[in-house]
Amino acid sequence: MKKILFLILLISSNLSAQHKDLIWKPDLGNGKYQNPIIYADYSDPDVVRVGDDYYMTSSSFSHFPGLPILHSKDLVNWTLIAHAAIEYPDDAFDKPQHGNGIWAPSFRYHNNEFYIYFGDPDRGVFMTKAKNAEGPWEPLKLIKKVTGWIDCCPLWDDDGKAYLVHAFANSRSGIKSILAVCPLNEEGTEVLETSTIVFNGQKDYPTIEGPKFYKRNGYYYIFAPAGGVKPGWQTVLRSKNIYGPYEDKIVLEQGSTNINGPHQGGWVTTQTGEDWFIHFQDRYAYGRVVHLNPMRWEEDWPVMGVDYDGNGIGEPVSEYTKPNVGNTYPVSIPQTSDEFESDQLGLQWQWNSNFDKNWYSLTEKTGSLRLYPEIITDSDNLWNIGRLLLQKTPTTDFSAVTKMTLEANTEGEQAGLLVFGMDYSYITIEKTDEGYLLKQVNCLNARKGKHEAVVQSIPYKYHSIYLKVDIYPENPDDIIPKVICKFSYSKNGKRYIPFGEDFIAKEGRWVGAKVGIFANANKETSGYADFDWFRIEK
Repeated sequence: MKKILFLILLISSNLSAQHKDLIWKPDLGNGKYQNPIIYADYSDPDVVRVGDDYYMTSSSFSHFPGLPILHSKDLVNWTLIAHAAIEYPDDAFDKPQHGNGIWAPSFRYHNNEFYIYFGDPDRGVFMTKAKNAEGPWEPLKLIKKVTGWIDCCPLWDDDGKAYLVHAFANSRSGIKSILAVCPLNEEGTEVLETSTIVFNGQKDYPTIEGPKFYKRNGYYYIFAPAGGVKPGWQTVLRSKNIYGPYEDKIVLEQGSTNINGPHQGGWVTTQTGEDWFIHFQDRYAYGRVVHLNPMRWEEDWPVMGVDYDGNGIGEPVSEYTKPNVGNTYPVSIPQTSDEFESDQLGLQWQWNSNFDKNWYSLTEKTGSLRLYPEIITDSDNLWNIGRLLLQKTPTTDFSAVTKMTLEANTEGEQAGLLVFGMDYSYITIEKTDEGYLLKQVNCLNARKGKHEAVVQSIPYKYHSIYLKVDIYPENPDDIIPKVICKFSYSKNGKRYIPFGEDFIAKEGRWVGAKVGIFANANKETSGYADFDWFRIEK
C-alpha cells in the first residue's frame, strides 16, 4: 500500500511540475490555438516540414549554443531538440558581441539533408547542414566573405541550379531596402558570382529585408517584411524570372489588431495541403515572439491572416483553428525549468558568448549545477561578461526561482539571480570580510559602460539562499509593455521576503530581456556557487 501511495504522489508531483512548466499554452485544447504560439524571443523564425514533422530555427546573435532547433508535430506545440551552432568560428566571440554574429537564418531540406544559411553583416555568408535535425551539425562554414550581406536564403530550382537571395545591412554596407540574388553551386556550398539587384524598395517598401525564397506554379516568390521591425508589414514579390522584374503586394499588416509589425518568417504546407505562415512580433523587453497565421492562395498570390478591416490586406489572428495535420498531439512549449539532474544543461540555456566547459560542472555535486566565478578585474559592469547563464523570458507573467549555495573563500565573490538586457538587475549574496551580504544591484545603460549601483544591501548570516524574481507587465494590453521585476529571497523556500526596489526590464541588442544565474569574483579563487535547481513558475 505504501508503495502504491508513493507512486501516486510521485505521478501527481510530476504532473504538477509539468503543469507549472506550461506557463503559456498556445494550444487551447478545444481545436483552436492562440498567438503567440511561442511567447519567447525566437526571432527571425524559419520553418520546414519533413514528412509529419516540423522544424524551426531562429537567429541567436552572439549567444551560444546558437541556432536553436525546435520540433513540432502540429505547428502549435513546440520543444527544443538541438542547436546547430555550438560556437562561433571567430575568437572575437570569446567575449560578448551583442547584436553581432548569427543574424536571421533560413532553414531548408534538400537532398535528404537539412541546411541553415545566415548572413553575418561583418564577416559574410555562413551555412551548416546535417542529416538529422537533432544533429550532429557540421561546423559553420563561411561560403562568401563579404560585408553587409544579411538574411540569406537559398532556392534549388527545378533544374537543380541553386540561388541565394539576401538583403543588405545599411550600418555596414551603406545600402538599404534592396534585395539581391546570386547563383550558388548545386551543393549550395559556394557563391559563384556577384549579386544582381532584383528589387528596390526604397520608395514604397523602406527597410525591406528578411527575404525567403520559394517557387510555386512557375512563379518565383520572395516573402520579405518591410516598413521596420515594430511598425512594418509583410510584402510578397513574384516573378516568372528568378532575376525579375518582380511584382509586389502587401499581404499582412497590423491593421485593426494590437499585433504590431508582423515581421519576417516562413511559409510551410502541411501534409494535408494547408498553408501557414510563421513570423515574429517584436514585444520590446519580451523579445520577438512567434506567431502562426493561416495562409491560402488567390490568383497565385498568398493571402495571410484575416482581412478584418476590409482593405484587402490580411491581419494577424489572435486565435484560430489549429492546423489540420491528421492527428492530435500533446500540449508543449519550449523548455524552461532545469533541475540540473542530467550531465547536460537544458537546451533552453545560452551563454553570453562562446563558452568553455570549464565554466561549470554538473557532476561535481550530484543534482546541482556548479558555476565557477568569472574574474572581473577591469569592469564593474556585466555587459561584456560571457559567463552569464541565461534563458529567454517564456511569457508575460511568471516567476524565476532558484536555490543557491555560495562556497566562497575570498572577499568579493558573489552569485545570484539576474534579469539581463541593456539595463539589468540582480540579487546576490556576496562574501565580505565580515561574513555575507545580501544585495540588489542595478545597472542602467549597461551597453554604454555605465556603472552598477547597489539598491539595497543587508548582512546575511548564511551562505545558502532561495532567490526569486516576479516578472509581469504593468498593463498587459500595452503594445509597448512596461515589464516590472520584483526581487525577493527566502531562508526556507516557503516565505519570500521582498527585497530592493522594482526594476523595469529592458531588451538587449536585437533580443529580449533574459533571466538567469551567474557567479563572479574580483580575484583568483577556488570558490564556486552550487545551484540546486532553476524553476520558471506561473
